[in-house]
This record gives sequence, structure tokens and C-alpha cells, in this order.
Amino acid sequence: MLYLGALGDRYGRKLMLVLGTALSIPAAILAATASSVGVLIGARIFGGLAAGMAFPTTLALITALWSGPARTRPIALWSGIGASMSALGPLLSGALLLHHAWGSVFLLTLPFAVLALVLAVLLVPSHVNETTDPVDNLGGILSIVLVAGIVLGINFAPVPGKGKLALILGGVALIALIAFYLRQRGTRFPLYDLHVAARRVFWVAAVGGIVVFGSLMGAIFVGQQFLQNVLHYSTLGAGASILPAAFLLVAIAPRSAKLVETRGARFTLLVGYGFCLLGFITMLLLWRAGIPYWKVGLAYAFIGAGVGFAGTPASHSLTGSVPVRRAGMASGTSDLQRDLGGAIMQSIMGALLTAGFATSVSSAIAAAPNKALITTNIENALTKSFSSAESVAHQYPHYAGAITSAASSSFVSGSNWAYAAGAIAIVFGAALIYFMFPGKSEEQRLLAEYQAQDTIAAGSVADGVRA
Repeated sequence: MLYLGALGDRYGRKLMLVLGTALSIPAAILAATASSVGVLIGARIFGGLAAGMAFPTTLALITALWSGPARTRPIALWSGIGASMSALGPLLSGALLLHHAWGSVFLLTLPFAVLALVLAVLLVPSHVNETTDPVDNLGGILSIVLVAGIVLGINFAPVPGKGKLALILGGVALIALIAFYLRQRGTRFPLYDLHVAARRVFWVAAVGGIVVFGSLMGAIFVGQQFLQNVLHYSTLGAGASILPAAFLLVAIAPRSAKLVETRGARFTLLVGYGFCLLGFITMLLLWRAGIPYWKVGLAYAFIGAGVGFAGTPASHSLTGSVPVRRAGMASGTSDLQRDLGGAIMQSIMGALLTAGFATSVSSAIAAAPNKALITTNIENALTKSFSSAESVAHQYPHYAGAITSAASSSFVSGSNWAYAAGAIAIVFGAALIYFMFPGKSEEQRLLAEYQAQDTIAAGSVADGVRA
């Protein structure tokens, strides 16, 4: 996204938006009709490329077309609608899976893609405040290797037998990070301007956004498993349970924009973090086997309200602290907040869920009166996952009730580990915002200072080009 966002800044944001949206259509069809795992993986990579072309240009266009307070409301709508779509995904997918094959979920985006393509061609201006600086292609390649190494390494880390691969990917990411840093320091036209990234408003907002968007993805990831495994919701029911979060994400976005203008980004971010913390505390204290839906909906409502409040100031601060000619850098960073934050929090919370489940099942086995009858293979199957424990229960119907009950209580125990991690991450993010992010008046002063610096720098570059 960083690389393709920079290409959009240089060669045309509308061009990248149209191309990415157009390519997403055949990518979705190919994934839906994939005849093998290899074809499916290739289709998803193709879809990722299309998304990488389209996503960064959306926020970059908002940054280029609006400025000052007028920019806040479009960013709020962009943030709220984007996050709500992530929350609505499980609902729509669950509805399709009840009546159609798995490939149908990839066709969900087709009508939206067609509509977006038509609107982009007709309404989006072709060239707005785009740069003439050359693109750092080497830096772009290094950024792809860096982010891919991090995301894949995090996802493989909790997979049994993939520890060595995760370490190799981590090493590749580290080497790419060092090479990327040296490249950005040494080139005249960096892909990712480290001087801009070092600005306090930018980097604190970037980290804060990773935490809050990652918390949303992590809560959905663990919560969907809890609803289906422990509360026995259908895929449709589990997806529908997220509706309070999706509704509040959209409903709060305009109010978040007003709060940013009246109280500043720091205050609005902290309000969002407060709601997210309430969400994880609700999950930690109230989510148990047999609970009524209102306890589920309350937690998701808190999470949705929190992301609704925090999403706008996080993106607004990113775009406000970079020059318009580098809007793709801010937009790419904002998109990475969701993808990288989601990958990190889902992996952390998923690993803790797995570890907590295994620990609780092992304790139950140790306390079982017939533990001598449980072989090592059966114990490994019981501690592996909830679905694996269910398989064992089907194999031994006389003990099915006891096995299922122990698996449910163990899943609740493991999920509590995950919710606690989410709460700790939120507290960390809130502390970072409280101590490091400037208040409203100081933020306005810094943004004005950044704008003055960027104006001088743009003039110097133009003089150098003419010379």
C-alpha cells in the first residue's frame, strides 16, 4: 500500500483507483470459482494487489480535495464506513454460507466494485495536487518485503510446527527494515519520508490507530469463535451479533468529526479508547456459557463506539501532518493501521486463546477420575482446539457431554486471556496518546509549523528542478 500509494501520488490517484477497482472484479470471480487451494491463493494475491492500488488513493484523494476543518467530516465518513464494512463482513458472509457454497463470499464485493468503478470514472477529478518527484521503486520493493515478512511471520508464529518458518520470516523482515531505513535516509526522493514520519502528530497517531483498529479486528476474531463454539450461534447469528458495532461506527463518525474540531484529536482519541476498554472489560467479566444476547451486544456496542470515536482523529492527524504531495504516504499508513494492526492483534489474541484453552483442558484432564484411560494422542487432540475436542467427543459418545462441557469452559478461559490482552493493548495505547500526543492548541501549532516547513521544502525542490 505504501508503494502503490506513492505511485498514485506521482502518476495519478484516479488512475490507480480506477485500475484497482476494475481489477478487483476478476480477482473476486477467480477466487469464487477457484478449483484448488493454489488457485485460491493466487486469486487472493491478485485481489490484494487490486486493493493495494485502490485503498491508498481513497484517503489521499480526500486529503488533496479538502483542507482544514472541511477535511475532517469526509475523513470521519471514510473511517466510519470502512470500519463498519469490516464489521458487517461476517454477517453477510454468514448469510451466504447458510444457503450457498463457500465461494459465494468472494462475490459480495462485486456490486460495490461495479458501482465504485462507475462513480470513480464519472466523478473523481483526474489530477489534484500530485507530485512530480520520481518514485523510489527500490524503497517500494523493500517495503513490500518488510510488511509481508512481518504479517506472515506473525500469522505463522502460533501455528504448530511453523516456528522455524516464523523466525526466518522475522529475520527477512528485520533485514528488509534495516535496508529500507538506510534507503530512505540516503535517497533524495524517499518513498516514506522519515522526517515527516518522525513528527509527533504523525507517529503517535499511527501507533494509536494500529492499536484501536487491531483491537476491533481481534475482538471480532475471538468473539466470532466464542459465539459459535460456546453459545452455539449459527454463522448468520454470529455475524448479526456485530450489528451494534457496525451501526455505532457509522452513527458516531460525524460526531467524532465535531469533537475533533471542538476538543482536539487527543481528547477524541482518548474517548474512543475509553469505550474500547469498556468493551474488553465487558467481554472479560460477562461473556460466559449460556449468557443472553444483550451481554454480547453491549460489548460490541462499546467496541464500535470506541473505534467510531478514535478512527477519525487517527486518520485526520496522519493526513494533517504530511504535505499534500505525500498524501499517499498518509493514506497508505492509515490502511496499514487496519491490516497490520489486525494481523498483530489477531495473532496475539489467537495465540493466547489457544494457549489458555490448552492449559485449561490439561488441568481438566489432570483432575479427571479416569485420566489413566486418556492416551497421549487423545490428550493432544483435546488440547489442540475446540473443534478437535469436538471430534474426540464424537468418537467417544459415552464421554461426549463431559468432553464438550470441558471444552466450552476451557474456551471461555482461553478467550479471557485474549480479552485481557486486548484490554492491556488499549491501556498502552491510551497512555501513549495521553502522554505523547499534543493537546488541541499545541496540535494546531504543530500542524501550522509542519505546513510552513512543507511549503519551504516544496519551494526548494521546485527551484532545484528549474536549476
